[in-house]
Amino acid sequence: MRQDIKNKANRRLKIIEGQIRGLQTMVEDEKYCIDIITQASAIKEALSGVEDLILENHLGTHIVEQIKSGKVDQATKEILKVYGLKRK
Repeated sequence: MRQDIKNKANRRLKIIEGQIRGLQTMVEDEKYCIDIITQASAIKEALSGVEDLILENHLGTHIVEQIKSGKVDQATKEILKVYGLKRK
């Protein structure tokens, strides 16, 4: 994994970890439902950002190497699989 992407992903995951702890506290303290849903939505968006970083790494490293080594079918299958996962 590229070091810059690894660093960004780890930093974002630590932030998400704090957000999840905050969400747990909100539930325990019975905060207003809309506030809890808003926080949960923010966490989902943050996770999506981490997914995007990992995808960037995969496309820029593994997929490129697969194509260079003639494994175009494997690369295509992986791209389509990730595309399908992101659409869910």
